[in-house]
Amino acid sequence: MKLLVFGANGRTGRQLLAQGLAAGHEMTAFVRPRATPPEPRPRLRVATGEVTGDQDAVRAAVEGQDAVLTTFGSPTTWHGLTSPTLTVTAIPRIVRAMRDTGVNRIVHLSAHGVGDTADQAPAVYWAVYKALGPMFADKAAGEEILRASGLDWTLVYPVMLVGGPLTGRYRTGERLPLRGIPRISRADVAHFMLREAAYPAHLHTTVQLAN
Repeated sequence: MKLLVFGANGRTGRQLLAQGLAAGHEMTAFVRPRATPPEPRPRLRVATGEVTGDQDAVRAAVEGQDAVLTTFGSPTTWHGLTSPTLTVTAIPRIVRAMRDTGVNRIVHLSAHGVGDTADQAPAVYWAVYKALGPMFADKAAGEEILRASGLDWTLVYPVMLVGGPLTGRYRTGERLPLRGIPRISRADVAHFMLREAAYPAHLHTTVQLAN
């Protein structure tokens, strides 16, 4: 497949690129103009632009893709923490580009604690979620735009993201029983997102991920 990754320089984005290339996909990494691009590899294309403001660059990157994967502004990136309008600004530009070019599939990485997932979290997370309130509100607003877009979307809500290897052993569901301090590796999240892009099983659905 031809897959475009927004947020390709983030830790989950880099996992998407590596696993996608290993699986034989043609990957496009969308990065900011001043960012260090991924190192050249076969079947990897780099597109540059500001996802929050450069509509022409976003459209050019989306054109010809089979699916779009978004991983920008996770709770562990300074960009996400300091740009509390990132999602609500970027998503309309991505949606417009996808409509203009006829690309329908998008798998969007959100965060556990956004929307009603906060009510399902273990109590140990509540103080953290409250501190991330402005960013989570931005994510929720952007996701409402996706829900109303008419595109084939999937919203992914992983619990605490950590480093670690790809295991392929994780739980998925619209609701999951969570205890203690649940975690999941970024590698496993990337694995799910790539699988969902290639073999859609959760169209127009929110999916929680946890080990």
